[in-house]
Amino acid sequence: MGWFRFVAEPPATPKGVAKLPQVSKVGVYYNTKWARRPMARMVREASIYGFMKPVIGFYGSPRVIGLDRLNGLDGPVLFAANHHSHADTSLLLATIPNRLRRRLAVVAAADYFFPNKFTSAVSALFLGAIPMERQKLSKLSIENALSAVKEGYSLLVFPEGGRSPDGWGQRHRPGAAFVAKRTGIPVIPVYLDGTGRILPKGRNWPRRARCAVVFGSPLQLDASEDARAFAERIERRVAELADEFATGWWQSRRRAHSGGTPALDGPETAAWRRRWALGPTPSRKRPKPRWPKL
Repeated sequence: MGWFRFVAEPPATPKGVAKLPQVSKVGVYYNTKWARRPMARMVREASIYGFMKPVIGFYGSPRVIGLDRLNGLDGPVLFAANHHSHADTSLLLATIPNRLRRRLAVVAAADYFFPNKFTSAVSALFLGAIPMERQKLSKLSIENALSAVKEGYSLLVFPEGGRSPDGWGQRHRPGAAFVAKRTGIPVIPVYLDGTGRILPKGRNWPRRARCAVVFGSPLQLDASEDARAFAERIERRVAELADEFATGWWQSRRRAHSGGTPALDGPETAAWRRRWALGPTPSRKRPKPRWPKL
């Protein structure tokens, strides 16, 4: 079997020669350029129309608000959305206008979506995902995002860095704002509602619950802003979109003007109080009909 070992196994390092360091090919090092080629894009479009749109339509019956705010935008742009569920990505891929979605890369957690070669390939092919580290803003993570923008791709980013653990939002990290600053592309704030009820963290199978997407107007970095200040402004705008969805455009604009927009990160208190403050979880089940008492 010596010939088989010669063909199948990697070459051995001669004695006395220092071994070269092993370079990882997964995680943030995974090369996703192949997934932005025409054939891969065709497969992704087929999966969106054949699977994602029907599934999110069945489980979520999504309501879409603010598409008129995207008129005239051809990309590249950066979509910055709150994050409650793995259903968030499917919902956005199903509702972002075709002209922007056809060239869209999803910035995904390198440790979760790119842990091995098989999962990395599936994430890159069907989601158009590119890896980014969550714990730190590394040079390679930024280069992955910048490379996609240079190819004319828009980006979908969840600036919170991970799904909500308790239903409330989390503070935005500066990665998305930093990429927008480096590239000069506009940022589209997005508020997602209801996906945490469809597929909450820790659940493996979705359940039916209404959801919604609210697109905001494009934001541009001011000359006086750094990445952290811009990240805070994006976070405030997402909170304003949540308030708009809950109360209406006029009331939300009045609160935004007075600085009274409710924050999405919830009260700083015990976990059970935070959960209680969210209120009861709405149900889609209809009450059973009862015969009137005569």
